Amino acid sequence: QVQLVESGGGLVQSGGSLTLSCAARGRFFNLNAMAWYRQAPGKQRELVARIDRDGITNYSDSVKGRFTISRDRNRNTVSLQMNRLDSEDTAIYYCNWNYKPSAGTGLSDAWGQGTQVTVSA
Repeated sequence: QVQLVESGGGLVQSGGSLTLSCAARGRFFNLNAMAWYRQAPGKQRELVARIDRDGITNYSDSVKGRFTISRDRNRNTVSLQMNRLDSEDTAIYYCNWNYKPSAGTGLSDAWGQGTQVTVSA
């Protein structure tokens, strides 16, 4: 089973930058996709950015052009570079892996514990 450990959240001023990282521990058969989600107070969790096994990325409209998702397959890590942050980006950010635990099984999801990002005006 995969466990995800996130780091890099914190407090930043509007217009600033932060980088979130997520490291995976445990065994898996293969990886389908890695993603970052976020949940702001009183709102549903939403997809922020995703990168699939072929390296194809997609972003929510609200972060396109400001955020960049990347991965290091050798180290089993995924990162989210966030630039030009504003107060609307304040949320708890969650790392997600969609993967196959073993041959012959279906896809499973692993989630990180969440890391707080707070953008001050």
